[in-house]
Amino acid sequence: MAKARASRRSKPASRQVSKRAQTVWGSLLGAMTLVVGGLLALDRSRAPSTEGMTLPPLVATSTPDSVDVVFRTTAPLDARRWKAIVIHDTGSPSGSPDSLDAAARKAGLRGLGQHFVIGNGKGMADGELHVGGRWMSQSLGAHTAGPNSDWYNRNAIGICLVGDGDRKTFTPAQMRRLVQLVDALCQELDIPADQVFLHSQLAQTTSPGRLFPDAAFRAQLAGSR
Repeated sequence: MAKARASRRSKPASRQVSKRAQTVWGSLLGAMTLVVGGLLALDRSRAPSTEGMTLPPLVATSTPDSVDVVFRTTAPLDARRWKAIVIHDTGSPSGSPDSLDAAARKAGLRGLGQHFVIGNGKGMADGELHVGGRWMSQSLGAHTAGPNSDWYNRNAIGICLVGDGDRKTFTPAQMRRLVQLVDALCQELDIPADQVFLHSQLAQTTSPGRLFPDAAFRAQLAGSR
């Protein structure tokens, strides 16, 4: 399971598993996109507990004007902590904060591992922005694998796009919201553009997928400055 994302997409033997099992297991592994072993220890021992809390979309913006509302966090904004941003996908065609949170808890984590989720119209409105409990409480994430996962989970903001970027492109609304959110985070927290990563740049995974338009995304991000 240490290479959950890569294994899920590369093993022909998975076709022998029932369709229902593939759907459930694929959704779980895609949602986590992480090395579970190390993150379990980190999340259990040091992450603030969110047990007993429901984590519905705490902030969902539908207008293109601003996402500044995301900085109205429950805990004081910890600008010194956040040094990077990591972009993921769910690895499944649909998803919601509730389904991703449930998958994370089944894997032994304390809820949704990413700080933000952006919907694609399947489980969430297209381009809808969900601000997770970890961001609202300014808590470390549980979203990044790889040799430096400990640092990235402590100091990087995790953003998850609903969808499977290996099979289908993300919607224009999702990409607009992603650019808008990343730009706002970089400006507010003084995060340089070269510290915005795809998960695949840090770990043995394809997330956020081979079809993620990286060059166009970075060009739009630079153009928004």
